[in-house]
Amino acid sequence: MGWNEPPDGNKDKDPWGNRGNNDGPPDLSEIINKMQKNFGGIFGNRPNRIDNNNSMFPIVMGILLLIAWLAYDITYFIDEQERGAVLRLGAHVGTLEPGINFRLPRPIEDVLVVNVGRVQRMTHRATMLTQDENIVDLEVAVKWKVKQDPSAFLFNVKEPILTLKQVTESSVREVIGKSKLDYVLTEGRAEIAERQRALMKQILDDEYQIGIHVESVEMLSVKPPEQVKAAFDDAIKAREDEQRYVNEAKAYQNKIIPIARGNAARILEESSAYKARVISKAEGEASRFEQLLTEYRRAPEVTRERLYIDAIESVFSNSNKVFIDNDNGNSLMYLPIDKLIEQRKNNSSNSSASQFNDITSSVSSSLEDARQKFDSRIRGVR
Repeated sequence: MGWNEPPDGNKDKDPWGNRGNNDGPPDLSEIINKMQKNFGGIFGNRPNRIDNNNSMFPIVMGILLLIAWLAYDITYFIDEQERGAVLRLGAHVGTLEPGINFRLPRPIEDVLVVNVGRVQRMTHRATMLTQDENIVDLEVAVKWKVKQDPSAFLFNVKEPILTLKQVTESSVREVIGKSKLDYVLTEGRAEIAERQRALMKQILDDEYQIGIHVESVEMLSVKPPEQVKAAFDDAIKAREDEQRYVNEAKAYQNKIIPIARGNAARILEESSAYKARVISKAEGEASRFEQLLTEYRRAPEVTRERLYIDAIESVFSNSNKVFIDNDNGNSLMYLPIDKLIEQRKNNSSNSSASQFNDITSSVSSSLEDARQKFDSRIRGVR
């Protein structure tokens, strides 16, 4: 039964008791009629032609808009290099992989998309103290990216980028503080960068767990302060000269050692050959002596005479003087062959040359006759 219907007869009153009074709240049916007229005007219908009781067009359009908004709100397109962290009423419940994903609409669920494939670069400049209490200015470049699971990057630390900067500074201070200045300025830069990267990885993964992977660390510049740069330049130049001298000495060493080793090997080979030659000669002499001993035991006189003649022939072969036994008497003929040779050189005459050749031929024939006589006597003895 309505409020203003009999039997109460309160037709002029409303629930607030002020129907006839303009100070009461507006009528609900009037509000709905005005809204229908406004929606009709938006979609191109004239307000005076809309049937406020029967028209469903605005309601249908509202439902369609609501469905389109819901479809858009629950669909997420995740790129290949991206990952999505799903929050359900503020709590992390999962991670979206690349592709098309459907989740509950907001505010029930929300998705935070993070690029995990892009490598980012951060630089850090500082003035630090080395192990030997020297000051050095350096600049470090760190390349990093977010790990495949972005939850640690989003929720474990409030400001992960600031944390990464602080970890970079602390790690480089620790590494530089354990290194000497000479090592930092010269050949130790690559090793220092690698040690810093390993230390940063240990801190970020084990202690903070902020979901950042450090790709590489590079020492862009390492130099002493400007106030002492001239002295350091002189020291570096002296060190470079020292290294150059060392390299030259090593080059000379690499050149002379193979030559010395070759000469040593050659001397060893020559000594081995000399040893073999001497041994062979000694063995030959021993064998010859044994054979000669056998012949001496058979005919001592003949063998003794033969040895004497061989010895005389060996001595006279190296002498320029020749003595010939004259068969007609006891006198000896002396031939000064050295004088004849000298005279041949001085005169260069054909007569001297022919005379020398005749004398030489006669001496050779005399020696050959003596040898033949000796051989015939040995054959007669045997």
